[in-house]
Amino acid sequence: MTFKDRADAGARLAEALEKFKGRRVLVLGIPRGGVAVAYEIARRLQAELSILVARKLPYPDNPEAGFGAVAEDGSRVISETAPYELDEADITRIVREQEKEIQRRIKVLRQGAPLPEVKGRTVILVDDGLAMGSTMKAAVALCRRRKAKKIVVAVPVAGEWAAREVAKLADETVILAKPVPFFAVAQAYGKWYDVPDKEVLELLAKWKANPSAAAEGV
Repeated sequence: MTFKDRADAGARLAEALEKFKGRRVLVLGIPRGGVAVAYEIARRLQAELSILVARKLPYPDNPEAGFGAVAEDGSRVISETAPYELDEADITRIVREQEKEIQRRIKVLRQGAPLPEVKGRTVILVDDGLAMGSTMKAAVALCRRRKAKKIVVAVPVAGEWAAREVAKLADETVILAKPVPFFAVAQAYGKWYDVPDKEVLELLAKWKANPSAAAEGV
């Protein structure tokens, strides 16, 4: 399955999540790419939309790969092999760097507002795909700590291993494509680019201006 872009992926995911329409669920997009997908889901499900900030912990010599992730409340996922591959000082430094970027994103993308109330709610966590799944696992951990009633992970595409690992933690997963062989999330998209802060802000502003609008014509 190939998606035209993140909006197309979000529209297709919304169809698969139709049972949640009108049930006042909370859709949380993981910025930045996940917000473009989450926006389409939220407006079609008539759901509340916000962002949950989590960041991959990249290897110093290979930033495309990661040894874990950290979420905005400090929830962490660290690879079991990380202590053997990196010095403790390097791990601490990288975590602090990503925590700093998390705070920047909260300030810029959420205007410093707190995360919406999660306790007792059904939360749909959305990203544009899962490669290793660490960032999503950190997001799930945050929602568990805040006592979400149900955690649904919804992504357009994932590697088979990451899909299995995330499924162990979430209450439900909705994944449209698991390509074999899996190389990268980008392989499932016709149009792929790094989403800038500006686009995230524009999408959140559109939702706030008319959160209950129907998908057609918006």
